[in-house]
Amino acid sequence: MTDPLTDPYRWLARYNQWFNQRLYLACEDLSDAQRQEPRGAFFGSIHHTLNHLVLTDQMWLKRMAQQGVAFAALQGDALDLPPQVSLNHVLYADWAALRQRRERLDQTIVDWTQEMPATFPSHTMRYQTTAGVAREHPAWQAISHFFNHQTHHRGQVTTLLHQFGVDVGPTDAIVLADR
Repeated sequence: MTDPLTDPYRWLARYNQWFNQRLYLACEDLSDAQRQEPRGAFFGSIHHTLNHLVLTDQMWLKRMAQQGVAFAALQGDALDLPPQVSLNHVLYADWAALRQRRERLDQTIVDWTQEMPATFPSHTMRYQTTAGVAREHPAWQAISHFFNHQTHHRGQVTTLLHQFGVDVGPTDAIVLADR
C-alpha cells in the first residue's frame, strides 16, 4: 500500500542508509588521524561532522518519539543521549563505535518511517530546542529538516574526503531509484 505523505520519508530513509554505508566505507580509506584532522568544516573534521549527525539524528528522533505516537522503533536505547548535550558534543571518539552506532541508527530510521502512520506528518509537533526555545509546527517540517540536515552535512564530508583524494561516487538520491 502506498501513501503519498509517508512514502517519500520511507524512500529518504532508505537513501540515508544506502549513502551512509557508502560514505563510511569511503572514510575507511583514511587513517584515524586523517578523519580527526581539523579541515575547516563547521564541525572541524570528518569524524566530528559524522558524530554531529549521529547526535542530532538521535535528538530529532527523540523529539519525534515524544509526540504521542508509540513508535516501536524509537524505544529502548535507540535515543539515549547524555543530559544537557551540546550540538558539538562527541558521543563516539572511537571510529568503530561511531560507525557501528550509525549503522544501528540508520536501521532505526528505516524502521521508524516504515511504521509511521499516514497522519503523523500533519501532526503538530511541540518541543524545546537545545537552547530552550519552545517550538510548534507540523511534523512534516521537522521530518523534512531531519533528512535535509543529513544531506547538508554529508555534502561537507564528501568535500573533505575529496580533499584527501577519496571519491565517494554518485551522491544523488535518484541513483537509489535504479537499485
